[in-house]
Amino acid sequence: MITTTVNIENAATILKLLGDKTRLMIVKLLENHTCCVCEFVEIFQMSQPSISQHLRKLKDAGIVKEQRRGQWIFYSLNTENDYFHFVEQILQELPSQKDKLIELEKKGTRISCC
Repeated sequence: MITTTVNIENAATILKLLGDKTRLMIVKLLENHTCCVCEFVEIFQMSQPSISQHLRKLKDAGIVKEQRRGQWIFYSLNTENDYFHFVEQILQELPSQKDKLIELEKKGTRISCC
């Protein structure tokens, strides 16, 4: 495994992005799952435009990537990003957020847009 050293400027940019609780939780949720905007709207009880802004910032930084499936866009971690291993190390220190996805499944709203 080749690991890229993160310079201070790039580390500061990534840490600033992940310093927002919502974005940090989005990235943690995407650690092992692909999610649609509608799922994040349900989890965070935020508007779709607000969630989309968070995802746009993460996508612009290369932390997440999107995949279109019909009219829906699904997000996942960008494991090919030069700084993925830096982000991955941060995520390893955080508690699992899987319970949020399990709750969506129980309510029948997991990937409700498909």
